[in-house]
Amino acid sequence: MTVTGDEMKPPLKDALAVERGLVAMLVIHVVAMLAMPLVLARFLPGGGIADDAERVRLIVQSPWLFRLGWSFWQLTALIDFLFAVVLVRAPWLPRAFTVPALVLTLAAIVPDQYAQGMWVTHGIALAQTAPLSDYLVWEARTFVLTAGWGATGYTAGTLVMLVAFAKSGTWSKTLSRCTAVFCLTMIPAAVSPLLPMRAPQIVVVLNAVGFVVLLFLYAAMLEAVLARRILDTPVGRWAPWRHPSGPGLIDALANSRFFYALLEPVPVVAMISDITDVIYVNYLVDAALLERLVPEGLELQRIGPSHDKAIFTFLTYRHGHFGFRMLGPLRKWSPSAVQTNWRIHVRDPKTKLEGIFFVTNAIDSLAQALGARLFSEGMPMHVLASTTLRRDGEQLDLNLEPGLGTAPDARLKLQRSTERVLPPEWAEIFGSWDGMLGYVVPQNRALSSQPYRSRITHQEIQLPIALADCAMLTGTVTSNAAQTYIGDAQPVCFHVPRVAFLFESEVHTERRCQATG
Repeated sequence: MTVTGDEMKPPLKDALAVERGLVAMLVIHVVAMLAMPLVLARFLPGGGIADDAERVRLIVQSPWLFRLGWSFWQLTALIDFLFAVVLVRAPWLPRAFTVPALVLTLAAIVPDQYAQGMWVTHGIALAQTAPLSDYLVWEARTFVLTAGWGATGYTAGTLVMLVAFAKSGTWSKTLSRCTAVFCLTMIPAAVSPLLPMRAPQIVVVLNAVGFVVLLFLYAAMLEAVLARRILDTPVGRWAPWRHPSGPGLIDALANSRFFYALLEPVPVVAMISDITDVIYVNYLVDAALLERLVPEGLELQRIGPSHDKAIFTFLTYRHGHFGFRMLGPLRKWSPSAVQTNWRIHVRDPKTKLEGIFFVTNAIDSLAQALGARLFSEGMPMHVLASTTLRRDGEQLDLNLEPGLGTAPDARLKLQRSTERVLPPEWAEIFGSWDGMLGYVVPQNRALSSQPYRSRITHQEIQLPIALADCAMLTGTVTSNAAQTYIGDAQPVCFHVPRVAFLFESEVHTERRCQATG
């Protein structure tokens, strides 16, 4: 199957409904859980008011507040049912398990919603008119229906639903751990109201713990479902990320699809930096060598008489208090980290916009690395274990050390030169030193693609570098990372003393999804 230039392969749309359903489940359960201590708990046995007479008096005095507290859980039951239906309709989940999960959910909803419906109608009337002892006997039976039989049915339905996910291969180690903790907490919470000897306070505590665990379970499920659609890539935003000290919890955050989906709606704001000592290392290579780095929906900019060449560049620099423009003078507290950008020149075949695609980026600030990775579509930022960027007169030394992480490595010893001579192969294409700079230096747009969202993203920046400020560099460049991308090509290097950087905006362009072939 091939995809034409301005089209993208369709994402796994059958997963979208499940993803949205899980988001809805998370949101409504968070709201309902917050409503429990803030609104509803004071009316319920074991909810904090030990005096039953006082508790029932609150129901009589505030019947609409009591109804409001239950309304969040009634909405939760509706979302539970709709999500169970979505799972049955998902073709990648086995109906041998999703259908029983739906049946168990319905079996839970019947006693649960019957009890809640009676509590906010007949229960309120009973609290207003009947003796306290009669109300408490009725309340105990009703409490068992919702907190016992209802919760047991929901728990059983969730466990069968998890089996459906496991059978489809939509699973992870994190989901296994969350499932184990869910069983240890929610099963006792659901079953405890059904036992002959039960204390309402214990039931409330078990439910609180169980529902917190349930939120983590839904988050792990969403992570696993998103991973079906957002696949790892060899380069770019979804290339696997590892901390310089080795695998750990930070890796889980940096690689998380869940946090990506959670933070994606956050608006991107303008950022500025006073950059110094920019070192450009440029390679002229066969275009075929770089084609494998081009993301779906974009095309490589080919150059040369036969259009069979392309440029690969990595440039490294020191930030000058890189931070949000809106901070104004407070930006002086932002760190001045060393950053390196590894890029190729690409084009959007539909809009004809040209820009660069970041194969990888790295910085020696963990906070800024995670911030860029989680909030920016086009910055596949990794973190460096250590860096050295030193200028001593005309001498420039650069060391990029990734440690055990996934950042690129480089060791440079370079000298500024007054020469402006290109190697013959470069001169054949660009004609002159200024001709080469005119192609390599402009970097006002970064392009990236998100096939899982059927869109192209372009980030608009300002990087006003005067070509006259670019001084040729001579010396040695050693990089295992560069060699994996460009082989044994020899670099052409130059230095820019300083430049003001402005990141302006991030814009998304939708793509139609139509495959041919």
